[in-house]
Amino acid sequence: MKVFSTPAEVIVDPSLNLTSIVERHRADSSNPVLYRRQMSPGNWQPVRAQQFYQMVTDLAKGMIAAGIRPGDRVGIMSRTRFEWTVIDFAIWYAGAVSVPVYETNAAAQAAWALSHSEAVAIFVEDEKLLNRVAEAEEYAASTSEPCQLKHRWVIENGDLDTLSARASEVNDEQLEQVRSAAGCDDIATIVYTSGTTGRPKGCALTHGHFLNLSANTKLAEAEIANPRNSSILFLPLAHVLARLIQVLALDAGLVIGHSPNIKNLAADLDSFKPTMLLVVPRVFEKVYEGAMAKAAKGGKFNKALFERSTDIAVRWSQAKVEGRVPLKLAAQYALYDKLVYSKLRAALGGELRYAVSGGGPLGEHLAHFFHAVGVQVVEGYGLTETCAPIAAGRINPYQIGMIGPLIPGSEGYIAEDGELLVRGVGVISSYYKNPEEDAQAFTEDGWFRTGDLARFDERGYLKIVGRKKEIIVTAGGKNVIPGIAETHLRTSPLVSQAMLIGDEKPFIAALVTLDPDTLPEQLEHLGLPRSLSIPEAAVHPAVRAAIQKLVDEANQLVSRAEGIREFRIMNRDLTEADGYLTPSQKLRRAKILQDFSSYVDEMYGKVSDSTSDSLARLQEYAAEQSEKFAELREQAAERLHEYADHQAERLAELREQAAEKFEELREQTAEMMQKPHEEKDKDSSAEDSSAEDSSTEDSSAAAPAKKPAEKTAEKTAQTEKKTVAEQSPQKSEGDKA
Repeated sequence: MKVFSTPAEVIVDPSLNLTSIVERHRADSSNPVLYRRQMSPGNWQPVRAQQFYQMVTDLAKGMIAAGIRPGDRVGIMSRTRFEWTVIDFAIWYAGAVSVPVYETNAAAQAAWALSHSEAVAIFVEDEKLLNRVAEAEEYAASTSEPCQLKHRWVIENGDLDTLSARASEVNDEQLEQVRSAAGCDDIATIVYTSGTTGRPKGCALTHGHFLNLSANTKLAEAEIANPRNSSILFLPLAHVLARLIQVLALDAGLVIGHSPNIKNLAADLDSFKPTMLLVVPRVFEKVYEGAMAKAAKGGKFNKALFERSTDIAVRWSQAKVEGRVPLKLAAQYALYDKLVYSKLRAALGGELRYAVSGGGPLGEHLAHFFHAVGVQVVEGYGLTETCAPIAAGRINPYQIGMIGPLIPGSEGYIAEDGELLVRGVGVISSYYKNPEEDAQAFTEDGWFRTGDLARFDERGYLKIVGRKKEIIVTAGGKNVIPGIAETHLRTSPLVSQAMLIGDEKPFIAALVTLDPDTLPEQLEHLGLPRSLSIPEAAVHPAVRAAIQKLVDEANQLVSRAEGIREFRIMNRDLTEADGYLTPSQKLRRAKILQDFSSYVDEMYGKVSDSTSDSLARLQEYAAEQSEKFAELREQAAERLHEYADHQAERLAELREQAAEKFEELREQTAEMMQKPHEEKDKDSSAEDSSAEDSSTEDSSAAAPAKKPAEKTAEKTAQTEKKTVAEQSPQKSEGDKA
């Protein structure tokens, strides 16, 4: 096996923990701005290092006063907001371990995270989530692992202020003692996986995982991770990638804001004006779809203008990455930058230059498009088990289509079946209380099996091909990776989600959902009433035709065996709230297949019936053709016999005629051979007679001219005489005398 490795640039002092970052900023005499807190829509107030330190330590002291001890597990269940960050660092200052719980989790999911981690307290955002926790406790009580919660604090009820008010009960020495007790090898947080293929697994991430990964990523991504940049976090902080970015930002001095409601993201971008964003691919897909829909709404000219701008954007980006932009293309780009790209930049806040995309592959088309808009998108790859990124692209040199090299301090190789195995400064060595999964996920020498299919190029750049567990194996044995076609379908403003199916089936099919946000405009574009509901639109021929066109385009990107032969438009969208998407917007495929099996059965059942009918018709046709063939074969045999008899008769006639002709020619030849002898004798007699006559005639008398025939005969005779003379024996000298 060939191992690709990027040595660590730095290894953090093992005695440190995550609170050391806050301590470092507190000691900075410049008192830098670490955060900008949104007090009201558009109103962002700076939070400096000293102020943040005071908020965190006061809350930590309040938690200690309430009974939280080093090593205790404390849950956080809230949307992404500034208070989330304060709570997280306060838990670490108290020497405890944080357990993030998605605010979208169902009661059963929350119950598992809280009971399995043995959490003794939890912070929730509001009364709604407090009720969810109560349901979780009730659910867990019926299992073998009941919850052990002693404290339930509600952010919006002012409980943070209440706890902070108890700070005076704990002195600085007590706080410092518990704060500094943990080192790099100690658990900082237990993050549970999304559970797309089964029960979520707990990943016990240490302080060292975050610190070493942050320190090395900061050096590898120096253009992004620096105090000159700022960012808004809107992805769930319960997700490990957002969590790592938060740590990295604080470590690098990058100013962070929080946007708890993605519906307000556009307004927050406009007011905050970030230079960097952390996104999942779906975010950029939605931005692109929105721009496309807006252009289509503006009429044929605007639609054509946007389509042309997209083509120019991709071509320009490709040329830019390669290092040479032709003058004509540069001029075209400048024109469309004024007409189109600048407006999109404004919609993203006007200052955005970089984006980090994770959670799934971003299509090359979109990456090139946003590069032309002015945003360099760095794709990262990682898992909860790797503390988020284990590989990431670079701003310089910038490239699209590959993820990029490994983060310093990481290594990986590709197994024989194509699976990527990794280890490094951010990779866990085992799951939390789960030896069964350990045996499956880790090799004996410590490599983690990612479950992802990948490849490295000659430079060591990583490319993820697909998810091993998501591979569809058709009845014909064809392995199909669904991501390519699914990504293309989702680029349409008409489509919200797309999922390929076909495991052990004769062909590939797709389940498609319509995007409720853009549906009215798309219906209008198709010449349909804007008021059509999703169930009504799902069965409308015009909508089906539009989806069919997208399917045809997607099929051009894959082989015939991987192409989509059937699809169904579902009568509802797939959402995280309903449990069909993970917080990072990945499909929970098993649950979707289970809950929407009627669509699957109908597709393959219809095709099966159709196939049976077709087979019966084919068999009937084959029988008819077999009878016709037998009849034709019999007729051909008869005609062949007739032809053979006719040819035999003809051949006999020809033989008879040839024999007669031969006999005639033989007789003619015999006559011709006899004639020269007769002419010879006649010529000899004539010659003798002529000689006698000439002797008696007067020598001066003119002899009459000879006839041509006579001349010829004479000439022939002379020739024969000469020949005889030449063949006669020569007389000796004696004979001559």
